[in-house]
Amino acid sequence: MKQLTGFLKPYTRLLIIGPLFKLFEAILELFLPFLMSKVIDIGVANKDKNYILVTGGIMLATAVVGVCCAMICQYSASLVSQGVGTDIRNAMFGHIGTLSNAELDKFGTASLINRITNDINQVQLAVAMLIRLVIRAPFLCIGGLVMAFVIDIKLSIIMIIVLPVFVLILSITMMKTVPLYRAVQNKLDQIALVLRENLSGVRVIRAFARTDYEKERFGRRNREYSDKAVRVGKVSALLNPLTSLVMNFAIGAIIWFGSIRVNAGNMATGEVIAFIGYVTQILAALIVISNLVVIFTKAYASAGRVIEVFETKPSIKNKVNSKDGKEVIHNNIEDISGDIVVEFKDVSMSYRMNSEKKDDPGHNESGGSDIEHITFRVSRGETIGIIGGTGSGKSTLVNLIPRFYDVKTGCVMIDGIDVRDYSLDVLRAKVGIVPQKTVLFTGTIAENIRWGKEDATDEEVRKAAEIAQAAEFIESMPDGYETRIYRGGVNVSGGQRQRITIARALVRKPEILILDDSFNALDFVTDAALRKAIRLNTKDMTTFIVSQRASTIRSADQIIVMNEGEIAGIGKHEDLLINCDVYREICQSQEMQNKVL
Repeated sequence: MKQLTGFLKPYTRLLIIGPLFKLFEAILELFLPFLMSKVIDIGVANKDKNYILVTGGIMLATAVVGVCCAMICQYSASLVSQGVGTDIRNAMFGHIGTLSNAELDKFGTASLINRITNDINQVQLAVAMLIRLVIRAPFLCIGGLVMAFVIDIKLSIIMIIVLPVFVLILSITMMKTVPLYRAVQNKLDQIALVLRENLSGVRVIRAFARTDYEKERFGRRNREYSDKAVRVGKVSALLNPLTSLVMNFAIGAIIWFGSIRVNAGNMATGEVIAFIGYVTQILAALIVISNLVVIFTKAYASAGRVIEVFETKPSIKNKVNSKDGKEVIHNNIEDISGDIVVEFKDVSMSYRMNSEKKDDPGHNESGGSDIEHITFRVSRGETIGIIGGTGSGKSTLVNLIPRFYDVKTGCVMIDGIDVRDYSLDVLRAKVGIVPQKTVLFTGTIAENIRWGKEDATDEEVRKAAEIAQAAEFIESMPDGYETRIYRGGVNVSGGQRQRITIARALVRKPEILILDDSFNALDFVTDAALRKAIRLNTKDMTTFIVSQRASTIRSADQIIVMNEGEIAGIGKHEDLLINCDVYREICQSQEMQNKVL
């Protein structure tokens, strides 16, 4: 919990002011039953109206000052809780940004969203309750008990008997509910996952008439969450009635034995009423404490999930110079590199070494597959085609170049230097990548293209769009490059999304361009025109093209054929047709398919 308590330090002054004013309010509140007893025993008993009015005025002033103190505390609690919640969210968002793909795959998108919203909200609520009630409630219990002892020691024995029973109830409840609340949050993660999949895949669900199935699936997850929540709710719901039952028995006993002591002349009527007032305060404070137990139990479970993210260290770290602590940045690559731009030396990579799922067969959330003993060299300016069946490791191979994952054995070299010796910013500035799944952000088309280069001029944006074969359809839109892109690019077609993402990669003029199955939504004419434009306009750029189509990569300088995580063949199209059975089968099957079509 030390990681989260550190977020309270900037609010130290408010953390002192809030509880102090709440404590002062509790002190004033303890005086009210005492003053009431004086009104009854002196004012009412002696029919002294002046005493009643004066004492009543003092009670009213005490209540007003108490309300003012409570408002100051509430204001402080709001500032601290909202500030801490905001700071934790910012820190968590920043930390998530440092995690590698392996750690992100482990948590999952839905779980991370739930942790940064719902879980932090629970922690935020606990901080507010910490300031408002954690000092006040125990102080009222202790103060009320002290005042009760001052009024009558023998009658206070009842309270001494009751309090341990109450503490036992709280302890048992907390032991039962802490693990249950964690399970409830995990079920909420599963609901978020199903909801996210349904919202993002609504068109596919409707196309395959699977709406009823998805409703049943969501309902099943919802019922599981409901069952867990009801189970923990049943335990928590026992707190208030049990504490009320115990304390009402205590009040009944006090009235019973108090009346006996009044009749015996050992107590005054006002003292019994004051005693009951203090017991009522203790009862109210104990009920507050019981509710605090529920809130802090939820917050404890949520804090554990938040801390789990903070304690997850990124497996991929920037290279650091031990002398000055600065990132290693290579400024004179050209002097070291030679003609070999990318080299894989006996590279093996497994997702299982970063996965905690017992049933994980070596696939990550992104669909990548393990690769083994990959060795090849690529010269500057070459175009490399990568082909293979589904799950053969094509995407995994290219994801190792910008170091989205680290190798298990061997090394990936760029310009003669291991990618692990680069600063990540420098390494990724050399690479332009178009991912398998196209991702566009809310904003204009020009803003999306400028993700590749923030300070790109309008001319550079247009040039990149022309190379990507996107300029024609962009300029035909009413607003051209200022056309708004809605969430995920739902207002443009799949082929248009791909061409915008290709323009985004090209605008930065990278040394290495990676096109990960980025032509699958394009027609054959656009595919050919795009490849020709890239070849003519990207001098000395090394290009990796991952594709399922043999026609897309047949003119590449080298073709790497992947099969079950290993290289089945490397060479030009004509050579592979003769020497590589896997490549020949792919080409023959696609030629037959084209003839049928």
